[in-house]
Amino acid sequence: MCFFLKLRVVKCASNNFLPLILVCASGGVHMQEGSLSLMQMAKISSAFYDYQSNKKLFYVSILTSPTTGGVTASFGMLGDVIIAEPKAYIAFVGKRVIEQTLNKTIPEGSQATKYLFHKGLFDPIVPRNPLKGVLVD
Repeated sequence: MCFFLKLRVVKCASNNFLPLILVCASGGVHMQEGSLSLMQMAKISSAFYDYQSNKKLFYVSILTSPTTGGVTASFGMLGDVIIAEPKAYIAFVGKRVIEQTLNKTIPEGSQATKYLFHKGLFDPIVPRNPLKGVLVD
């Protein structure tokens, strides 16, 4: 689902005082969408600020594989609770781009769920099958 539709979902949940669970999956945006996507990141982050801070509503973000780019830089990491699936690839910029830009090799697995969990990036790691039970509890 594109940023625009997610923005509408957040505004609808906010206007109706509903809790929100978003399942995030994104391979990032294409370079030609850069400025538009950057603006949408700011809009959706602002909508979540209103949703969480002003309306005091609850948001759960679920990170699947891949969760990269603007999703990671905005609503993917704004949840009151952030859940990640095991072995998910989570990053702002992909490994190849980082290595080409910096001309350095980054450690294998540094953008994987287990490593990022130990760095405190999100809350629990939950496989998809028991996810419903975790959310209900």
